[in-house]
Amino acid sequence: MIVRRGHRAPPPGLAPECGPMTHIWAREHHIQHMSEFRKAFAKAKNIAIITGAGVSAESGIPTFRGEHEKWRKWHSQDLASPEAFSRNPSRVWEFYHYRRELVLDKKPSAVHLAIAECEARLKKQGRSVVVITQCQDDLHRQAGSKHVLKVHGSLLETRCMSCGQVTVNKQSPICAALKSKGAPGANVLDAQIPVDKLPRCEERDCHGLLRPNVVFFGETLDSHILTNVEKEIEICDLCLVVGTSSIVYPAAMFGPRVASRGVPVAEFNMNTTPKTEYFMYHFQGPCGTTLPPALAPHELEEFAVVPISRGHRQP
Repeated sequence: MIVRRGHRAPPPGLAPECGPMTHIWAREHHIQHMSEFRKAFAKAKNIAIITGAGVSAESGIPTFRGEHEKWRKWHSQDLASPEAFSRNPSRVWEFYHYRRELVLDKKPSAVHLAIAECEARLKKQGRSVVVITQCQDDLHRQAGSKHVLKVHGSLLETRCMSCGQVTVNKQSPICAALKSKGAPGANVLDAQIPVDKLPRCEERDCHGLLRPNVVFFGETLDSHILTNVEKEIEICDLCLVVGTSSIVYPAAMFGPRVASRGVPVAEFNMNTTPKTEYFMYHFQGPCGTTLPPALAPHELEEFAVVPISRGHRQP
């Protein structure tokens, strides 16, 4: 069902449980509001797409909500913090090793591919698409997206606690001591790996302890990334918020900030969120189903004119 700011309620007598007539009304409004969104999409020159864990879920990566909320007996917030890493780097590395292994063999979903195709197509028309993602996998880039801002870091990068060196690392396992470790079962015991056997920096004369290059709870976002995000949400003339629960800050406020400028914002999610009321459109359902048709070529798209080379006559 589509929730739109200022949308009309169902006709009198058609409560949500009314049956077939309600479904017909909802379907008609879905078509109408998708049509309106598509017109805005066809005219937009700078599109910002904010993505969250629901996009990764389309590729089979758990969202760490609901049934996947815990790893062993801990919530992700109990492990993804500077304090937890300082107290027990072995346990935190087991958790992140488990997460790394989950994403390493996953492939881009229909959502990732639709976004990447849209970016490539619109670039030829002189239009831009930026992906502002909270996801810590690499699936947007694997799908072909070029303009990606990763606000929460990457599971497939490490940062040295001593020298600060950031390195892409897709080794499996990331170190010998973590091989076959990280199982999530509630009764699995900690491996208690000695700190000198955990991932270490390979920079000359360093050998410092590595940590995942992700933003832990309680840490600030990378200032360079945040500056670029601020720029993009200030210039965009259309914004899509896809697969995010909109409860993790400051990313939760990116969409509402765009909406506050009067710019159309469309939310694609399985459910409404605390920020749905700020947005012009809400398309409910799996984003793998709702997003691809929303980003497909539109008949009103203004295709860029290919320059005619000097001395060449136009047919």
